Amino acid sequence: MSCVRVVLAVAALVVALAGCAKPPQRLNDGSNASKQSIPSKTIETASNAVSGFSSSPKVDGRVQTASIDAGSTFGFGLRGKLSGRTLRIDEQSDIQLRAGEVVITFDDGPRPGKTSKILDALDEYGAKATFLMLGRAAQSHPGLVREVAKRGHTIGLHTHSHGDLTKVSLNAALAEIERGRRPIEVALSSINKSPAPFFRFPYLAQNSSLRRAVNNAGMLIMDVQIDSKDYYKGSADSVLKRTLKRLDQQGKGIVLFHDIHGRTVEMLPDFLAELKQRGYRVVSLVPASRIKVPNNTQLASND
Repeated sequence: MSCVRVVLAVAALVVALAGCAKPPQRLNDGSNASKQSIPSKTIETASNAVSGFSSSPKVDGRVQTASIDAGSTFGFGLRGKLSGRTLRIDEQSDIQLRAGEVVITFDDGPRPGKTSKILDALDEYGAKATFLMLGRAAQSHPGLVREVAKRGHTIGLHTHSHGDLTKVSLNAALAEIERGRRPIEVALSSINKSPAPFFRFPYLAQNSSLRRAVNNAGMLIMDVQIDSKDYYKGSADSVLKRTLKRLDQQGKGIVLFHDIHGRTVEMLPDFLAELKQRGYRVVSLVPASRIKVPNNTQLASND
């Protein structure tokens, strides 16, 4: 009789667990980056911007860029590894993806309550991403900046205040990028790392003069092939379907997300599961050791 009771209890438990499966909740958090000009009082002098970012904190020769660490204890890929190649980039033309390869990037963070969940989802699949951070966010949440680096992801730049750089002079634009770099570098200096010389334009707003100035300043521009448009109001499911549709159409590419939206946090585990199901591999971008950035911070790849 006791055996029968055990069997019935186990059966009841199975039924109960099966009933817990629910479709993803559809968030409509209304988060969206609004355009803003760069306040004049936040613009550093142009001489600092064009003279090699000379105001960075002192670090020793052992400093490494915040990028993939071969000895990282994170990212075992509990749900199956998605990690593919590591591309060490010296110049723009080095970003050559093969069919089925994806680069995952996140802009505008870090953000408490969201970035850590993004990191957990990436860890589950052993996937590494590039985080293009805002200086003001890094200044407010330096511990999150360090957490991203400790988990083996690459950290790049996205200005300080997310202003449209096409609306200001070249010198002011470079000063705004430099102003955004400093808080990230300060946050990482305590773990002997530094941001990678990767940069993405806010709103993707740019022109040929800006691109030339950024490249001449020693940075590599992170372009986008697949914009998830997760900054639009809508559900996590809509972001997932839109991104996968565009990815399948192109077969590869650099994907733009933002680690500041609830819908993106909710969508990411399903996105990573779909990548695995469809045979994609996540490529990691890290700076080549021979990249020379014109400041007094020594950058090196994490060998």
